[in-house]
Amino acid sequence: MRHRLSLLLALSLATLILPLHAQKDASALTDGEVEQLRDSAYYPNDRVMVFIKLLDSRVKRLQETNTGPRRPGRERDTHDLLEQFTSIADELDDNLDDYGPHHRDVRKALPKLIDATERWGTAIKSPPDNETYNVSRKLALEAIRDIRESATQLLEDQKTWFAAHPPAKEEQNRKETGPPPQ
Repeated sequence: MRHRLSLLLALSLATLILPLHAQKDASALTDGEVEQLRDSAYYPNDRVMVFIKLLDSRVKRLQETNTGPRRPGRERDTHDLLEQFTSIADELDDNLDDYGPHHRDVRKALPKLIDATERWGTAIKSPPDNETYNVSRKLALEAIRDIRESATQLLEDQKTWFAAHPPAKEEQNRKETGPPPQ
């Protein structure tokens, strides 16, 4: 009887702790990173640059994890960083999909984004094969490919659109100085 009670208590605690752990890992972004994205929400070029910075930081951590002396848990850390990278990359791709139809001018940031995709692809391919993170790596590489395709197409579309519809001087000044005071 006592053994059953202990087992029941252990299972009850496990069912409470596992969802809490899952909630903690639900976001690939820290509170500070979320704040950076919020601050740049009205400035598409800045927002794309924040996404580049966030993805660069994940790649840097991935490289640090896989260089130097081998430490326990490296494969799991690599897996988690690849999952975070994919989550952030998918969010960036969703933003790019929104910018196109709304003709949000991101022509300055797109060439930098396209260059960054080359850098990210090389870095994500660098850790040796391991079954712990091979699927996550494949998903991250697919996300990079999607971003590159979206950014390349969006850049071409925007060049065409803004050649035919140049921004008005007033709108251009507003973009340079920020939103009007309220």
